[in-house]
Amino acid sequence: MSGKTLNVTDFDLKSAPDGFIDDPYPFLARLRDTAPVLRMADGSVLLTRYDDVATIYRSPAASSDKQAEFRPKYGDTPLFEHHTTSLVFNDAPLHTRVRRPLIGALNQRAITRMTAGVETLVDGLLDAMAVDASAGRPVDLIEAFAAAIPVEVIGNLLAWPREGRAPLRAWSLAILAALEPVPTPAMHATGNQAVTEFLAALGEVVADRRAHPLDPEEDVLTRLIRGQPGEPALTEKELLHNCIFLLNAGHETTTNLIGNGLHALMTHRDQLDRLVADPDLLPTAIEELLRYESPLQLNNRRLTDAVEVGGQTLAAGTFVTLSVAAANRDPAQFPDPDRLDISRRPNRHLAFGHGDHACAGMNVARMEARIAIGRLLARFPGIRLAGPPERDRRIRFRGFLRLPVMLAD
Repeated sequence: MSGKTLNVTDFDLKSAPDGFIDDPYPFLARLRDTAPVLRMADGSVLLTRYDDVATIYRSPAASSDKQAEFRPKYGDTPLFEHHTTSLVFNDAPLHTRVRRPLIGALNQRAITRMTAGVETLVDGLLDAMAVDASAGRPVDLIEAFAAAIPVEVIGNLLAWPREGRAPLRAWSLAILAALEPVPTPAMHATGNQAVTEFLAALGEVVADRRAHPLDPEEDVLTRLIRGQPGEPALTEKELLHNCIFLLNAGHETTTNLIGNGLHALMTHRDQLDRLVADPDLLPTAIEELLRYESPLQLNNRRLTDAVEVGGQTLAAGTFVTLSVAAANRDPAQFPDPDRLDISRRPNRHLAFGHGDHACAGMNVARMEARIAIGRLLARFPGIRLAGPPERDRRIRFRGFLRLPVMLAD
């Protein structure tokens, strides 16, 4: 079934049609054109137009609190405790108390301090991949590069002991997989185990940091432990779960941005060659890659009051799913939206959200992507696919599990 033949009245994210994960954009275009405010079988609403998604992001009646949604989904489990304690799924005051110290720790001065370390990290990964390249062996760009960068960067931000970082990626994938519209029993079990193990490991790190605090200007964990002047300190539960969230969110978005971005460039060779010839295009290229293949495809809100959207009134209590992927390909906002254009301006994409809940680490992710993609293409401009990539089969996030490439000058 293609997007053109999709029966929109039958569409449901909990049973997406064949082909949707591999290429969701024709389906989303059909929904955006014919049913932009779609009532799904469970009574929730899916929005696919840019203006409608932006309206909900800005609305004070759009709550991020997931207690009502996640209780029946997870029950009384570690996953429920984690996802209803992290700032992304909360409103003020918890959201504000956690976000303020994070924003302070991830300001432009902090990013400037981090840059040299990220450049050294990326160059080391490129050196390691060059050994395979010189022997004519393919490289998995996800494991060897895209996933390795954010785990180290966020690990450094929290001063997480290097010898304890090996399980972080697997824990992150397991916890976030449970956010799928219909997680399997195996996803539930693996996710709950990951939260439990993550909490135990992080508890040891926090206990050591309380006893041996670092400079709060450079260490996010010390800053979170101390809290903001004049505000209540985070409880131990709030602290632990929001550190897990920081590691998970920083890992997922950036891994997918780098992997998706390089895949898009390799499959649009004219744009890759253009970027190699003019590296000054990197900043706009990163924004276009975020728009074109948004790492986070779906977001959710629950309305606390009636909201007018797309000519319809959505009642208080309505669960709303925001299709970031559809909004970022809306021709009303982006001319010729299915074309990759690394010099696109303006580019007001919604890949990092919008408003009070916009991603706190967005500029860290941008910095990592600029360094990773820029330095890789400078060293290996002849990079090409070495076989079919393996796509992550989750619907909420878009990325690859494996991306085999051959590196060449």
